[in-house]
Amino acid sequence: MNARFRLLLAASAVSACAVAYADITVPMNMVDDKGVGQSVGQVVVSETTYGLVFTPSLAGLPPGLHGFHVHENPACGAKDLNGKMVPALAAGGHYDPAASKQHGLPWGNGHLGDLPALFVDVAGVATNPVLAPRLKMADLKGRSLMVHAGGDNHADHPAPLGGGGPRVVCGVIGGSSEQASLPSY
Repeated sequence: MNARFRLLLAASAVSACAVAYADITVPMNMVDDKGVGQSVGQVVVSETTYGLVFTPSLAGLPPGLHGFHVHENPACGAKDLNGKMVPALAAGGHYDPAASKQHGLPWGNGHLGDLPALFVDVAGVATNPVLAPRLKMADLKGRSLMVHAGGDNHADHPAPLGGGGPRVVCGVIGGSSEQASLPSY
């Protein structure tokens, strides 16, 4: 192999790694039964050797713990369910490519999209990062990121899907131009 070819090969490998580890910024908006509302900030997703880190910069949310998940579809619109419009139902369910059909711990065997709960302080601000050890950047393309009204006990008991309740904030990952952009691999 000549030196020029080896240099080109090395440069390609470094470039591929740089793309794989590029951060993603996901704009986040309030959602209700009428659709997508005002911006509440963003979440930056970074890939590490330990999994993905989701770093929120959100304001105007109710204080406390909130369910936080990657959902299966790249949409945040309201959708009809049994004659009633449901906020962000177009996002589908929690991302579950293995069809576990089980809500669980972010490091367990449940939905791959199950993230640690999002903490919102008394001022309505969320800035504490969370780690999703099983997720990779490639898992996020064409998905959405969701914040639920209530906390998340990472189980299906006593309430389904951790008891997080209604969807209140949503952002599309790699979706429309008004939402996030994701590098293509």
